[in-house]
Order: sequence, then structure tokens, then C-alpha cells
Amino acid sequence: MEKVIISAALTGAVTPKSANPSIPLTPDEIADDAVRCWKAGASVVHLHMRDADGVGTMDKDRFLSAVSMIRERCDVVINCTTSGDNRASDEQRMAHLEPVKPEIASFDSGSFNWMPSGVFMNSPQFLEKLAGRMRGLGVKPEIEVFDSGMIGVAGYYIKKGLITGNPHYQLCLGVLGGADATVENLLYLRRMLPENATWSAFGIGKGHLPILYATIALGGHVRVGLEDNVYYDKGVPATNESLVARAARVIREANKEPATPAEARAMLGLVEA
Repeated sequence: MEKVIISAALTGAVTPKSANPSIPLTPDEIADDAVRCWKAGASVVHLHMRDADGVGTMDKDRFLSAVSMIRERCDVVINCTTSGDNRASDEQRMAHLEPVKPEIASFDSGSFNWMPSGVFMNSPQFLEKLAGRMRGLGVKPEIEVFDSGMIGVAGYYIKKGLITGNPHYQLCLGVLGGADATVENLLYLRRMLPENATWSAFGIGKGHLPILYATIALGGHVRVGLEDNVYYDKGVPATNESLVARAARVIREANKEPATPAEARAMLGLVEA
């Protein structure tokens, strides 16, 4: 039976608890949510950290604390962000990779105006350093794509040999300033991917369900979670666990099966086949 990887993006760098009280902020809360999502069918958890004020931080000790607690309790695949925020230097965005040793980390393959807050900066110089750091540490890049040009940017680093093996793409749709969360855009971006690639997708907010359903139908993997969508239904707050459980149910309705962490590792090339 065809397997589908569910990634749970537990908390981003911005959305406050006032938007949804279930958003995890502390390392303990993040670890607890990760375990709940694993039990509900997630094989990957995508991690940001928050500081004492609930603001996004690249504090490596907070990453290490949360990841250590998760690893003690389950075998879910750890995927750490490198996106940082406007306060983080290039080095701060990568500093957690060596002590934490995540199996996957985000590789945001381009810059754009993340409206209306500012520029999401990923310079060529930073991306080259990040790709080299990941390769040296054995961390697989999750190539985050917010628009079509970013696939070409990633291709540049693949051709240079800084991204090796079968590439894995995360198609991020619905961010204001990037590609809209439409099925047409999903199809367009999917057609641009290399033949040897694995891919996943998600839609922000109201784009969540159309992209979820279309991605499953097209043979991709899916990402869900409160980083991207704080509602389960109109006016109904979500939890990370409820979003994972719904994705798992839809996957089974499509005569497919949520991948286990071991299966996800094999599909993503994180272990030898």
C-alpha cells in the first residue's frame, strides 16, 4: 500500500497563543505536542523554538532541550527550522544543527517580501554556507519553495554538489508574497521538480484543505500543524493532534496509509535502503 509522510509543523516563529491557546511555546509543550502527533500518525515533526516572551528564537539550548525530550519518548523524525527571524544572524540560524543533529532541516531556497512584515532573506552566500554545513553534518535539506524561482535556486546547489542524493521539496503555498494556495499552482510547481525528488506540500489558512486533498491525490506527502493553520474548521480552533488525525484519516480514505517514522526515513533516504 502506498505510504504518505505526515509532517507536523508544531509552532512557527510568530503566531501567539492569543490566536490559538493550543500553540506550544516552551520546549516542554513542544515535546508533548510532538509525541501526541506521533501517536496520531505523524512521522516527522518540524520544529521552531520560542523565547520566554513567546517570540521566535534560534536558541540552540531550547532546540536541544525539546529534541532531547522528544527522542526519549518516541522515534519521530526530527526536522528543525533554519529560517530564523529578522534578528538572527546567518551563523545563529545554523548554530543548533551541530549539537542537535536533526535528520532534516529546512533550506529556504530564496528571498521574498513576506507581506506585510518584511523581507524573508536567504542570500546566495547564506544558502551556500547552509548547504555546506548540512552536507558536512549529514543533515538532509528540506528545500522549502514559496514560488517557482526557488526551484531553480535549489537546482543551482544541486548542480554544484552541495545538495546530494534525491532532493526533498516542501511546497509552501498561501504565504502573502509567495505563490497562492491553489491547486493550479501546486500542479505547476510539482511539474518543475526533478524526477528523482520526493515532495510534500501545504496551504496556509483556508488553503489548507484544498492543498491537503490535492497533494494526497497527486502522490505527494503532506504537512499540517498550527504553524500554518490555527483552525480545524471555520471558527473552530485546531490542535496539532487534531490536524494530524484528520490528515491520517483522509490518507486512509484515499486507500493509502500514513508512513511510520522508519518508513519515512527509508523514503527520504535518511537510512540506507
